[in-house]
Amino acid sequence: MLKGMTSQRLIALSLTGIAFLNFPLLALWDKDIHVLGWPLLPFGLFLIWGILIAALAWVMEKRKTT
Repeated sequence: MLKGMTSQRLIALSLTGIAFLNFPLLALWDKDIHVLGWPLLPFGLFLIWGILIAALAWVMEKRKTT
């Protein structure tokens, strides 16, 4: 049962990543605004990428401890 839940969470995380890194949502970040000296699009990409990696690590670590 636990392995099935982990698989479902990883699939959901993958689909979320695909959705957030797809064109329609990326177009929202394509503005002439700078955050901490970075244009908004690369800043948003790195932010989403980092959140996805952190979520992946959390799901995998949670699987090991329970």
